[in-house]
Amino acid sequence: QVHLVESGGGLVQPGGSLRLSCAASGSIFSIYAMGWYRQAPGKQRVLVATITSGGSTNYADSVKGRFTISRDSAKNTVYLQMNSLKPEDTAVYYCNLGYYSDSYDYLTAWGQGTQVTVSS
Repeated sequence: QVHLVESGGGLVQPGGSLRLSCAASGSIFSIYAMGWYRQAPGKQRVLVATITSGGSTNYADSVKGRFTISRDSAKNTVYLQMNSLKPEDTAVYYCNLGYYSDSYDYLTAWGQGTQVTVSS
């Protein structure tokens, strides 16, 4: 059993900043990658940013230059620093984990989601 606990969402004005955190715990042998996805009302869930255990990052074009993903491997935690936020960034943000279990199966897990609202 794996648990992802997200925090850091909230209401912010356009141009403001927020930092999301996601901590993973449970039966994790090793982590392949962690990332953030978001889902706006009436839209599909889409990738925001990912980071592998080796430190390679990938960003959606819409957030490049504004968002930064980072990780603390010792804490199995991933962060998303969001700057210059825009109203179109409003969505529920979900943490995603790709990992190998104790039995060496590759699995994925999702967090419960945290709301980010950008509005004046």
